[in-house]
Amino acid sequence: MKDIKWIYAMLVFLLSEAQSIKSGTNQSTSVNSNSSAAHFEKIHAAFNLGSEAILTCSNKTWKDMLFVTWNIERNSKSCRIGYIDNGQKEDSCEDGKSLQNTSSSQSYLHIPKFSKDDVGVYKCNHVYKGGNENVEFNVTITVPPRLSYWLETKDNKTVAVCKAEGGNPAANISWSHLGIRNASILEVEDPQGLFTVESRLELLEGMDTEHLNCSIRHPSYLEGQKTLALKPKKGYGPWLYILTVVVIIVFLAGVLFFSLKKLWRRCKLSESSPSKSPPTEDVEEVEPYASYVQRVNSIYNSSADLYT
Repeated sequence: MKDIKWIYAMLVFLLSEAQSIKSGTNQSTSVNSNSSAAHFEKIHAAFNLGSEAILTCSNKTWKDMLFVTWNIERNSKSCRIGYIDNGQKEDSCEDGKSLQNTSSSQSYLHIPKFSKDDVGVYKCNHVYKGGNENVEFNVTITVPPRLSYWLETKDNKTVAVCKAEGGNPAANISWSHLGIRNASILEVEDPQGLFTVESRLELLEGMDTEHLNCSIRHPSYLEGQKTLALKPKKGYGPWLYILTVVVIIVFLAGVLFFSLKKLWRRCKLSESSPSKSPPTEDVEEVEPYASYVQRVNSIYNSSADLYT
């Protein structure tokens, strides 16, 4: 009985493939032949980096399914994941992807943690009793962009700049103010397949920028878009100059304070120390040589008289 079901499933599959080739279109098609329905569809799907990804190509339940296969092509590598109702399984990917079913027994392909390596084309062939469904998913990664916004002055003109950097797909930027001229948008793709979008808007002279906002739309935003209020980033205004002057004044005041403090200490030290005259040495008074000889001679004569 299982062999008959297998042969039947293969016949349905071959019939659907022939009808798809004959139709030669990428749009969704339905073909009826001997009460068997074949359906082909292309779908674009994008997932956030690191998120759980689920791909479903049929709403049929397991009890109606004969077999399901997923042919996956990514970065020049191909693999297959499949299941037949007799319990046979196939998995040449061996990277965590698996076939699972919902609480209502509907089959889906599960990717536990989506990464750049999972980007590619996923072709699902779901054969069930009475027909089959073929769905081709073009799967890409969704990367939220880094947002920045500022006002800058150039050639006496004020320019509002709103930037969404490193996102996938490319973000869409719009402005809330109508008094704008010479708007320009630049979109660049880097080698990693990420997009940077920059919108530059030249503002009218004297225009109030307090309520000038830019809105960024991107699939990674649950709310659909983010609105940013512009703040000065370049041409910093008078506050930068005031701050610079204050820093210089504080620095000079500090240098002057420490110099005066050092001078005051030196003066204080010189006032507290008593003045001392240079020390004098006690020098024994020496009689002149002639006086000395005379004294010796007188003493000698006195002694001679005593013995005479």
